[in-house]
Amino acid sequence: MATSPVLDPAQASAPAQKTTMQISTPALITAMVKFNPKVSDLIISPMRPPQVELSGQLVPVPGLPVLSANDTAKVAGDLIGPNKRGAEFLKNDGACDTSYSIPDLARFRVNIFRQRGTYAIVMRIIPMTIPSFDTLKLPPQLMSIAELKNGIVLVTGPTGSGKSSTLAAIIRLINETKAYHIVTIEDPIEFMHPHGKSTIHQRELHSDTPTFALALRAALRQAPKVILVGEMRDRETIEIAMTAAETGHLVFSTLHTIDAPKTVERIIGEFPIAEQTAIRNRLAQSFRYIVSQRLLPRKDGQGRIAAIEILKSTMRTRDYVQNGEREGQSLHDAMADGELEGMQHFDAVLENYVREGLITKSTGVGYASNAGNFALSLSDYEEAAEPA
Repeated sequence: MATSPVLDPAQASAPAQKTTMQISTPALITAMVKFNPKVSDLIISPMRPPQVELSGQLVPVPGLPVLSANDTAKVAGDLIGPNKRGAEFLKNDGACDTSYSIPDLARFRVNIFRQRGTYAIVMRIIPMTIPSFDTLKLPPQLMSIAELKNGIVLVTGPTGSGKSSTLAAIIRLINETKAYHIVTIEDPIEFMHPHGKSTIHQRELHSDTPTFALALRAALRQAPKVILVGEMRDRETIEIAMTAAETGHLVFSTLHTIDAPKTVERIIGEFPIAEQTAIRNRLAQSFRYIVSQRLLPRKDGQGRIAAIEILKSTMRTRDYVQNGEREGQSLHDAMADGELEGMQHFDAVLENYVREGLITKSTGVGYASNAGNFALSLSDYEEAAEPA
């Protein structure tokens, strides 16, 4: 198996090794995906057998060989394929993002990166079907997002917490119920939305547009009702997104932040101090929901369960965003008190999960926003001993 000249590990410091993999790249990936229906990620690394992630733990796939540097370079070359820009990014920057699909199996979001002079690959599985509110078991109050006419809705959380799936379910709901023009800007395109009641155009970073900001500016002239931006990566993208929301568009995006208050801090912190008061005012008026997610291991060992925090735009929360949080007047307090308005905060969700036996008490403490208060709220709870 010859390797692509761009991906030749012999050019790097690590010694080149002979190719040992006697299986094609599609067959290798198929074997990894079919190892278990709950596989979420594929890890392909030199000097290791291919591994998959199950419930947050890496597991080697039986029957697959330890891969050499040439093997992983060959797989990387096959995944990049004719994507010359991806190959250039990998050669010049040491990493690249791309997408890959196997018909009737799955689509993948792929990151290929150089390490110790060789190539490693991480592949996130994207289901072929668009998830729904029911399949993801999302809080039903989030369905009201589909009725919004304008503003910003942010879905936040760490990598792998299900942000893209939640947004896909919301877009699916809008597509099924509204005759809108929807434009998405993604890196790469993950869920392939068919035209439904709405018309959906999906643009991919680097192949359809050079930057999120440029595509977002162009979207303002493309008459969409809904704009989805894969990620708010910089100040320019945030500012254009707020402008789009202020001019009558409904804007969806994601941020890598752990909860709603940290999301507000992150957005404000992207701007110089002299501009932060104005940005607070604009964000307070334009945000509609901040939905934060965390995936937790289930007590029964059967995969993971999502804990979802919801901050909704109300007179109280807009005041806290605009004027800042104060003692006894925080966004956490507003979410804790806002159940009747459709809000919920992580610690209350986690407490319910513990009391329902879905997660262990120690897991809840580990993921809680305020571990001390969380443990205190469960002081009356006695966890049953797990069977041997």
